[in-house]
Amino acid sequence: MTIQWFPGHMAKARREMSEKLKVVDMVIELRDSRIVNASRNPMIDKLCQDKPRLIVLTKKDKADLQATELWLAHLNEQTLTIALDLNKDKVDQLITKACMELMKPKHDRLIKKGVNPRAIRAMVVGIPNVGKSTLINRLAKRKVTVTANRPGITRSMKLIIVNDHLQLIDTPGVLWPKFEDEIIGYYLALTGAISDVVLPNEAVALFALEKLITQYPQRLVDRYHIEVVEDPYQVMKNIAMQRGFLLNDDYDRKRTVDTIIKEIRDDRFGRITWEEYHE
Repeated sequence: MTIQWFPGHMAKARREMSEKLKVVDMVIELRDSRIVNASRNPMIDKLCQDKPRLIVLTKKDKADLQATELWLAHLNEQTLTIALDLNKDKVDQLITKACMELMKPKHDRLIKKGVNPRAIRAMVVGIPNVGKSTLINRLAKRKVTVTANRPGITRSMKLIIVNDHLQLIDTPGVLWPKFEDEIIGYYLALTGAISDVVLPNEAVALFALEKLITQYPQRLVDRYHIEVVEDPYQVMKNIAMQRGFLLNDDYDRKRTVDTIIKEIRDDRFGRITWEEYHE
């Protein structure tokens, strides 16, 4: 199944990003620590081409620490990559330091030519709901962008002066026109990166239960006090019965599905990495 979801403002943003890339030195690409590969927009690879790129894995506090370390080791073989808890880490220091490290070869060349490098101008890119606005607000130490836990909030570009060393260009969250792999669509739906109308909520909930049964079965036991079996449909029914979600002679499927998805997004299961790294 091919999943298509590419609102008009995203097509416009892609065109604007292409133009703005001509005036930036580097790119800061944000990805979700819980779905590192699925939150990588392949369109950004084409747009950014040979621009130096810093990858920032956001929502570190929501992901499995060991899994994040594996992803970091893998990605750092390609380009400089760091993981952040955007609400608690010293974001301004860590991002500025990483950007200066990434741009050091170019700055060294300029200094040898007798040119004093100007402040680094970086474009911040990533899929919806990955934390771009939170990152920029932390860097600017003031609320310069609107944040919300739903996709599609930032829809225009602006230049933000962070400090003497760093300037940022914010961009809207951009997805690619279609997901050839439906699994990527499920990961994005599960973490709220795409609208809930794109995929059936029940299918998303069942996908999540399959992953939990395989990777974190004890989390289901701890959360719902149920017997965990291999069949996600039965697990869903067990959850409904335990919570008392009854409807006529059956269980209330919609209420059960909505509860599972909400509790996942509210981090009721603890640190979870949905997409594990495999060599």
